[in-house]
Amino acid sequence: MNLLHLEGRALLLQGVTKVVSSSQSQAVVQCGDSLIVLTGGNIEVKKLELEKGEVCLEGDFVNIKLSAQREKQSFLKRIFK
Repeated sequence: MNLLHLEGRALLLQGVTKVVSSSQSQAVVQCGDSLIVLTGGNIEVKKLELEKGEVCLEGDFVNIKLSAQREKQSFLKRIFK
């Protein structure tokens, strides 16, 4: 289960398995088979507890996008479509 909780400038995500990337303008977080892409300004990872599956981000969030991650195909399958 994924939970988003926004309070002021702080955002708590639960169900996190990995923080893929993080910069001041964008953070990408993996939750199971889905990716959450957060864009905005002054984005910082304040707390990361992967054992609990939680990450706390702070910043000026403009956009939150949820996308299903594609199943990875082998190199040969991609060549011989």
